[in-house]
Amino acid sequence: MPSHLSKQEAAAGPVRRDPYEVLAISRNSTDQEIKSAYRKMALKYHPDKNSNDPEAADMFKEVTFSYNILSDPDKRRQYDSAGFEAVELESQELELDLSSLGAVNTMFAALFSKLGVPIKTTVSATVLEEALNGVADIHPLPLELPICRKVEKQCAHFYSVTITEEEARDGFVCRVQSSDKSKFKLLYFDQEESGGLSLALQEDSAKTGKVTSAGMYFLCFPVYRLDHTVSSIAAAKDADAAFFKKLDGFQPYEITELKAGTHVFAVYGDNFFKSASYSIEALCAAPFMEEKANLRAVEAEILAKRAEISKFETEYREVLAQFTEMSSRYAQEMQAIDEFLRQRNEIHASYTTAPPMKRSSSKRRNKGSIRETKEDAQVRDKKPSTRDRPKKKKWFNIHLKVDKRKPC
Repeated sequence: MPSHLSKQEAAAGPVRRDPYEVLAISRNSTDQEIKSAYRKMALKYHPDKNSNDPEAADMFKEVTFSYNILSDPDKRRQYDSAGFEAVELESQELELDLSSLGAVNTMFAALFSKLGVPIKTTVSATVLEEALNGVADIHPLPLELPICRKVEKQCAHFYSVTITEEEARDGFVCRVQSSDKSKFKLLYFDQEESGGLSLALQEDSAKTGKVTSAGMYFLCFPVYRLDHTVSSIAAAKDADAAFFKKLDGFQPYEITELKAGTHVFAVYGDNFFKSASYSIEALCAAPFMEEKANLRAVEAEILAKRAEISKFETEYREVLAQFTEMSSRYAQEMQAIDEFLRQRNEIHASYTTAPPMKRSSSKRRNKGSIRETKEDAQVRDKKPSTRDRPKKKKWFNIHLKVDKRKPC
């Protein structure tokens, strides 16, 4: 299917290539295949590896732009049906690699993030390249034994976990949390035939109570993750959208179960300026059968609520439009009633043979009388000052001359 272009887009600038063509994938590719293709091409054309190549920089932007469309189910569906014309281009947010921003740009990004603007960051190309080349330093992570460490910003700590067939059937969980609310990413890597590692899953930390945390749950049934940036971006355009789009980022993990063997995870420091303190823990889900059932049940309820909220939004928008229309009509009707009553009063006042009163002269007389009244009141209230009062002699104020020489 050829890419769709509007007349405005064709006249405004260069023709955009089909996102499927850019990422070299088919139209029926899965989400996991789209992510895998994007990460390989983004790593190939990343500015860190091609600092003096403007063509590579343009290609990196095109790859990122294409991925932003195809990684979002709604935008992908819009593009498949009507091409670029149906996609809201202004909503395309880019993922920032903080390691290549520089101090000033990083400061601005941190400021915007502090103000509540959703800033999406990507894993440093250096970290991905080390993993792909098989030179990452990997530490073993025993089951049910938490490890506490501190990772520098835009760096990663790699861990390997080995699970048996029985543990794989029971389910596996990897969780990371930070008591000082550091920002980090929990990463899961696929092992390539060449011996290297390619990024397969990524979970950003989120505030949960007094900590920040992230987790991956491989429980042999669909488990969902919640992307908060979807509702944040929607809320920037429409205040009501913060509520109605809150569950739009509730999407299933691409991988639901792990096979027996060794698996590699990593904790990536995602703070803007400082290192991230964290604790990581790997668990077999066998002792948590009740929690598995509860999680499955509550996520089913969330999916049902999302469908319900979608219908409710349509009803709400219709009622809100009616309310806005009624409010406007209310103001117009009130203004019309006041005007009719004013006309009625004027007609009543016209039933007289007396000459019409001149309002201007009456106003002047009223002002004059008011001024005279104020002056009279000032004269009455004015009291003589202490200087103007005559000094009265008091009976005890008698000047007596006493001759000290004569005794009394």
